[in-house]
Amino acid sequence: MKEFLDENFLLHGKTAQRLYHEYAAALPIIDYHCHLPTDEIADNINFKNLTHAWLYGDHYKWRAMRANGVSEEYVTGNKSDPEKFRQWAATVPYTLRNPLYHWTHLELRRYFNVDQLLSPATSADIYEECSTKLQTPEYAVKNMVTRMNVEVVCTTDDPLDNLEHHQKLKNDGYTVKVLPAFRPDKAMNVDDIPALNQYIGKLEEITGIDISNFETYLGALKKRHDYFAANGCKISDHGLEQLYAEDYTENDISDIFKKIRSGYILMPLEILKFKSAMLFHFALWDHEKGWVQQYHLGALRNNNTRALNQCGPDTGWDSIGDFSQARALSRFLNKLDKDDKLAKTILYNINPADNEIIAAMTGNFNDGSVAGKIQFGSAWWFLDQKDGMTRQLNTLSNMGLLSRMVGMLTDSRSFLSFPRHEYFRRLVCNLFGEDIDNGELPNDLTWTGKIIQDICYYNAKNYFHF
Repeated sequence: MKEFLDENFLLHGKTAQRLYHEYAAALPIIDYHCHLPTDEIADNINFKNLTHAWLYGDHYKWRAMRANGVSEEYVTGNKSDPEKFRQWAATVPYTLRNPLYHWTHLELRRYFNVDQLLSPATSADIYEECSTKLQTPEYAVKNMVTRMNVEVVCTTDDPLDNLEHHQKLKNDGYTVKVLPAFRPDKAMNVDDIPALNQYIGKLEEITGIDISNFETYLGALKKRHDYFAANGCKISDHGLEQLYAEDYTENDISDIFKKIRSGYILMPLEILKFKSAMLFHFALWDHEKGWVQQYHLGALRNNNTRALNQCGPDTGWDSIGDFSQARALSRFLNKLDKDDKLAKTILYNINPADNEIIAAMTGNFNDGSVAGKIQFGSAWWFLDQKDGMTRQLNTLSNMGLLSRMVGMLTDSRSFLSFPRHEYFRRLVCNLFGEDIDNGELPNDLTWTGKIIQDICYYNAKNYFHF
């Protein structure tokens, strides 16, 4: 019987173990999509305690606590940090076979050198030991990131963000590159007209442009796109139910924008046309600058209205959606590609039923200009666990070139999430190792090791030009 979380965790054979320890383990981390708060990095904060570091904003843990019967006052409510931690510690033993069980104990070991299993019996000691460490200079945020061998972090930022914290980090000479990513979801959110008009008003203030029509709206957003580029941005990102590729005319969008500014609720077809136009223009700007564009597809958000009203968005009430993806995705990519305006693109799906659809679609638009130009992105959100990652890796292997994949990302708000890269690397090495042991791949560890290093690090470094 193997020991839990030993040095060969998830590595089921000598070949997998060699591939991981000799080729993958020591590589730096490029985390090209996350939601880390840049102000906390720039200010180099120390977390007050382990609850502050671990449970604030972590909707994965919140969902597990609720499923375990924990009252909301201990989740997002006003109970004290020690009380919240005790409820989390009481939940962890019930997360067996949930990825949270692995992540929790990997994080305790990698950051704090704590190898005890978290439970009610160990809760007090672990809380005290880790909280005490978190107060020391060694555990200030910048040091925690560098200790995980992180080379690049790309955050997720609204076009209205002034990027002051990114600028401060660059001016301070922080050794980790912390770069912004352009996330304009709010700029095309015609599902909430009052909120969109407030957004447009703020955009006017920031850019000094009088937004009187759709043309000036695009001009103001393009100015922010340029501003992000001047501050090191190389990536855009979009969180969508599906891509939008409805046919429209310039007059259509002009009239729709007038309705928006007048406060009218749009018809469903008008919503589709407006979102299609916005996505198309964003994609043209990305191509112009040589950026990578990312599309996160398929999340069905804010399912629980009562909980949304109580806790707000991004608090654990989102789910996997079953939207139709293939046709609109094809139309959108083809519209850009036919005029040679298709930027490097990463597609992420949240519904595992869409794995083959996404993997097959990427092959339609690889044009030989860049290795892996159109990427089937790593397993995302509900799928970034052992089974989901393995299924994504196998699907990509079957329908594309796993060897050209740009690897893993955390997609996390937590500074303790970087061991997810280790988790991914172990799974990749195990896949290749088992195939070698089974005679399904040649026993050439030098070449296979190079492929693994590319997947885990070098492909991303070259793809994003970091």
